[in-house]
Amino acid sequence: MDLRAFIESPLSLQPFERTLVPTGLFIELPEGYEAQVRPRSGLALKQGITCLNSPGTVDSDYRGEIKIILVNLSTQVQVINPGDRIAQMVIQKVEKLEWSLVDEIAITERNTGGFGHTGTN
Repeated sequence: MDLRAFIESPLSLQPFERTLVPTGLFIELPEGYEAQVRPRSGLALKQGITCLNSPGTVDSDYRGEIKIILVNLSTQVQVINPGDRIAQMVIQKVEKLEWSLVDEIAITERNTGGFGHTGTN
């Protein structure tokens, strides 16, 4: 779902400036669900504007207005107009688990191999 800027007048974002943009949206998610806020690819490509803290998580017990942290990564002033689509939101189920303290964990073929260790090109 698209999230829109709920602002009264255009908002200018200076190069590398960040700001919190209201959406006017309040939601009540059922327990066991979350909303994730994600950038819009077109806004990032065309204007250099993206979301910080991405994906941003909205927990099921949050009741305030959803606001989006936008940053202008371009070298030019960018303008957000009232009603502009500024982010996307996805609702999904979240699994809960209980952690167990153990002395060791199972060994795998990859084991502690980090970045670039999931296969060859």
